[in-house]
Amino acid sequence: MDVTVVGAGPVGLVLAAELALAGAKVQVFERRAEPDAAMKAQSINVPTAEALDRRGLLPAAEQIQRAVLERVGSFAGGRRTTRFTGHFAGMSLDPDLVDWSDPDLATHAAADGARMVPQPQLEALLGEHVARLGVPVRRGVEVTALHDSGDSVLVGTTAGTARTGWLIGCDGGHSAVRRLTGIDFPGTDPELTGYQAVVDIEDPEKLADGWTWSPRGAYRYGPQPGRVVTLEFGAPADRSAPVTLEEVQTSLRRVSGTDVTLTALRATPTRWTDNTRQAARYRSGRVFLAGDAAHVHPPFGGQGLNLGVGDAMNLGWKLGAVIAGWAADGLLDTYDTERRPVGAWVMDWTRAQIGVLRGDAKSAALRAIVADLLNTRDGTTYAVKKIAGVTQRVDLPGGHPLVGLFAPDLWLANGSRLADHGHGGGFLLLDRTPDGAFTRLATGWAGRVSSVTDAPATPTGVLVRPDGVVAWATDATDIAGLKATLHRWAGAPSPSPEHEPVS
Repeated sequence: MDVTVVGAGPVGLVLAAELALAGAKVQVFERRAEPDAAMKAQSINVPTAEALDRRGLLPAAEQIQRAVLERVGSFAGGRRTTRFTGHFAGMSLDPDLVDWSDPDLATHAAADGARMVPQPQLEALLGEHVARLGVPVRRGVEVTALHDSGDSVLVGTTAGTARTGWLIGCDGGHSAVRRLTGIDFPGTDPELTGYQAVVDIEDPEKLADGWTWSPRGAYRYGPQPGRVVTLEFGAPADRSAPVTLEEVQTSLRRVSGTDVTLTALRATPTRWTDNTRQAARYRSGRVFLAGDAAHVHPPFGGQGLNLGVGDAMNLGWKLGAVIAGWAADGLLDTYDTERRPVGAWVMDWTRAQIGVLRGDAKSAALRAIVADLLNTRDGTTYAVKKIAGVTQRVDLPGGHPLVGLFAPDLWLANGSRLADHGHGGGFLLLDRTPDGAFTRLATGWAGRVSSVTDAPATPTGVLVRPDGVVAWATDATDIAGLKATLHRWAGAPSPSPEHEPVS
């Protein structure tokens, strides 16, 4: 195989799919014999939803959201809403306070119907996606050793030995790949334990709806029937042991100050902490880390899943380009350069929430001030934009305001969107010049760049990388800028005469 991905969670599956679309031979090893059914992230952010959109998976994700709404609904202030906002440190963000006309939100609205996608359903959707692409997922295979020889990686597993061109660890916070590669994992130690479960409750009237704080921590009841979340400060519990009904009940009783009785578990519960760490490097030779293998933090807002999918989208096309031979190895260095700052921001975003969640008087006073700020139009809009991921930016050269951002909803004169034309992967070039000048130039990169012509409008031209990041944009006819950007990201043009680029 060209690439072996370790871990069949959302990150590993997205990475495998992107590599397959780039033409690489890829396989996935997963130590679990069956997909993980534990309760984890309950939603996805805009860049993740748009990644599904670019690969033709938006209708399936929208169907999942409709089913979620039919089953449990989403409620804010007693009113049913399909507007996803989220929370900051348990303080729910009122959708009626959000300025939905803000350009950062209004230009990324096409994926709104695919935000409430729980992690188990997302994994199932992605599993079908990689199966259609012919990617084998080998379950019950655990990595036990590895050796990077410089031109390949020898991988020892519980099912035997395999040689692969490249190895990518998407195997979680306790990553065997990271440990075997010897990559340090510095960060901050945990100070709380959290639980998430869906339970039968004998006396639910004893619990308050929404988030409630106490000196011992905090808990949430809802929004779906029987869902409880607890946070307790103190010595973290043993995360390796299975979570029991009694354990969840004991935690809920402590933080709620009630004698509430739980009678049954209705879904596989999860236990987590605020352990927060980032790998010292995301690459070591022919071995890469992505997702929780590269960074861990508290799961507030499902940021970990989204951060990992962003890693996968970024690395997938770049490694695929190197394997295909049209990009130099140096392109792979931009993976760490571009994704590390986003990971560091997410860690600080979650750390900040720990700071206002504690039960002491000082944290309570800070929480009250933050709550006042979040109860304003500007404050709520700011937080929702951050949680949604629409303000994420890669530091790229270029003066156009779109450069470095995830591509917005670019509607075309024929009623389609630019994203509709990217289901097969590769670069997307929007050409709105009267004479098709950008399209003629891009013929030199045939097979790597798909050109989409449209009626004249602004922006005149936009080049979107396979990961959805705008690499170049112009409101004029910037041939030189497009040519330089294509050379930077899409390699040298084809030497064949029929693909000779214009100067």
